[in-house]
Amino acid sequence: MDDLTTGPSRPAPSPSSSHSRTLEALGLADAPRDQPLLYPGAWPADSGLLDGDQLLPLDRLVHDDRVPVLAVGSNACPGQLRHKMDAFGITSPIPMVKVRITGIDVGVSAHVSRLGYVSASPFDAPGHVRELFITWLDTEQLEVIDASEGVPVPHGNYARVWLPAPDVRIELADGGTLPGTFVYVNRHGVLHGGTGAPRTHPGQRALITELLTGSARLRELFGDTPEEFCARARADARLCERGTRLFAQERMVTASGLEKYVEVRRT
Repeated sequence: MDDLTTGPSRPAPSPSSSHSRTLEALGLADAPRDQPLLYPGAWPADSGLLDGDQLLPLDRLVHDDRVPVLAVGSNACPGQLRHKMDAFGITSPIPMVKVRITGIDVGVSAHVSRLGYVSASPFDAPGHVRELFITWLDTEQLEVIDASEGVPVPHGNYARVWLPAPDVRIELADGGTLPGTFVYVNRHGVLHGGTGAPRTHPGQRALITELLTGSARLRELFGDTPEEFCARARADARLCERGTRLFAQERMVTASGLEKYVEVRRT
């Protein structure tokens, strides 16, 4: 699917522009895995090539020798991506392409992450338009991201599925479109906002504050504040599992509408 001997070319920045391209200078260095309340983390203002601790200009928007994966949460945060790759010693660059996508919105995963946050998950939203990022991954990079989302594990949190056009429309900045993209669909479902329809993700602090306010049982498990929630979740994987079950027990969970693609991938 990918030739690891090829890849996106690295532009040669001038010495004067090199520092301005660092993740630190761009405000993109912090990773939600280290600071859960920052989730989903800072996203780039535009497309770029994540190369080590720099975000460089891209020479093209489509990379046919790589796999397109839609990022709806922290996988669009360069600091988080860099951390995931560094953990496996992977240094190859990652093209991150800003797209305009129709048919998908970003909801709340119906599970508590061991990293201390409640992550994002896509849901079916016909006609809805928003800007997200496509990460173009080589074989090794895809294996790392798959593993981080629990794809290879039978009871992992996410399944990676293919969203085809015309079910979704993915527009590039140059006016072109993509034939589809992979995306991670939550196996637990997504949270709803009280009406039964998937709710959108408002950011971590606002979300946890709302969840704790609405559930005495959740407060018993995770404390009264977002800070306590994050600290307790990071310290206890079994507590995260109890929190995930509680979402279902309190009837906070609904389908994302994307489950049909999971079934297609199984067949």
